Amino acid sequence: MALKKQFSTYSFECGTDEAGRGCLAGPVTAAAVILPQSFNNSLLNDSKQLSEKKRHILKPIIEIESLSFGVQHIFESEIDRINILNASIKAMHGSISQLKQSPEYIIVDGNKFKPFKNIPYSTIIKGDGKYLSIAAASILAKTYRDEYMERIHEEYPMYNWKKNKGYPTREHREAIKKYGITKYHRKSFRLLPEQYQLDI
Repeated sequence: MALKKQFSTYSFECGTDEAGRGCLAGPVTAAAVILPQSFNNSLLNDSKQLSEKKRHILKPIIEIESLSFGVQHIFESEIDRINILNASIKAMHGSISQLKQSPEYIIVDGNKFKPFKNIPYSTIIKGDGKYLSIAAASILAKTYRDEYMERIHEEYPMYNWKKNKGYPTREHREAIKKYGITKYHRKSFRLLPEQYQLDI
């Protein structure tokens, strides 16, 4: 099914999405994208439906051909302080605030958002598989976050963030069990099943 170009009748409609909400380590990252109404790319889809190779092909295309884009990380200490939902919304707000042009309308992947500067908005469940600008935002959020996780992997290679990107894989949890936690882990999350105890 082809993704729709616009949700609203506004010319400058911004799509926003986040990546890394369910991770045990690293930031939650959001992106916001305003695409020209003429934008078309047959590859573009929800980032979760694309290979890493295709996401990296699309990233510079989105950056060059969008009217504007922004990307915002919210890091572990802030996630622990305000909770992951609020951190995700804060990341979206931060990415929208980076846009060179204030959007006339915002479309948000998911069902939770808070008003941003009185700009009208809609939340759209699975919006990253329905609208081009949300799909584009999902790709930027995912690729920017993955690049960050690959950088901090060099500091703590035993957790293999280069591969698991901080998600709660069995390998990641086994490494937490063996080596403990790092400054990049989200201490408010259940990092290990209840039968294991962590010194935090």
